[in-house]
Amino acid sequence: MGRPHKKRFVAYNPGISYFKPRGIPMLDLEETHLTIDEREALRLADLEGFSHEQAGRQMQVSRATFGRIIERARKTVADALIKGKAISIEGGNYQIGSTERLFRCDKCNYEWNEACGTGPPSKCPACSHKNVYRVSADEADGSINPVDDQ
Repeated sequence: MGRPHKKRFVAYNPGISYFKPRGIPMLDLEETHLTIDEREALRLADLEGFSHEQAGRQMQVSRATFGRIIERARKTVADALIKGKAISIEGGNYQIGSTERLFRCDKCNYEWNEACGTGPPSKCPACSHKNVYRVSADEADGSINPVDDQ
């Protein structure tokens, strides 16, 4: 008997759990399953462009484990695309992280939250300065500055 699987860290859950080919009734479709941690592996490797080592660190698994997760995910998606199957996204051994990220403006020190998965902001919502950065958990003091109504 093998040891239990370690939970994979998933940064956020976009709430989308199903894809199907257009124009084919559900009754006529075969379905394949993609786990939530497999979807996260696809996001990190194929959308964000992380290496297996970087993505493994993000998911808190080894590089080799990440490699196995992404291989299964890609095979599942390829099977669905080539054979016209629906993809159900559910299950897996995962833990959801924070749903928001904290950013700070380098010019005015304004802080605000952005939803995970939306990409980095292009400018500060308070002063429109382009030099903004993500605040690490160590830096965050828990206070968010209010937006000026001008």
